[in-house]
Amino acid sequence: MTIRMEPSVNVLGGTLEPCSRDPMTGFFRNGACDTCEEDQGRHTVCARMTAEFLAYSKYLGNDLSTPRPEHAFPGLKPGDQWCLCAARFLQAHEENVAPLVNLRSTHQKTLDIVPLVVLQRYATDID
Repeated sequence: MTIRMEPSVNVLGGTLEPCSRDPMTGFFRNGACDTCEEDQGRHTVCARMTAEFLAYSKYLGNDLSTPRPEHAFPGLKPGDQWCLCAARFLQAHEENVAPLVNLRSTHQKTLDIVPLVVLQRYATDID
């Protein structure tokens, strides 16, 4: 089976920039929020973690703060950037706990789930 990555274009129409290499993030663990058909969770939003969002995610059953060495996952802390699932971001937005977003590092496929105007509300990289 061949995995075909979607073109690396961000929500602003430019080249997708890296999200984080420390910790290493992304569906492909290449530091970018690239995606493909196999990425059912659509890990495309480059989000900067907050204590509030990490607690919210843990409450919903997705503990992102606890290290999981068996999966080479260091655990996230506030300030870390991570390729977040687009649907989880939208859910967090609706619950008023959404983290900040780097639009230049957020994949254009996010727009299938989250409107650009919502992403812009949390943007850290536009004026």
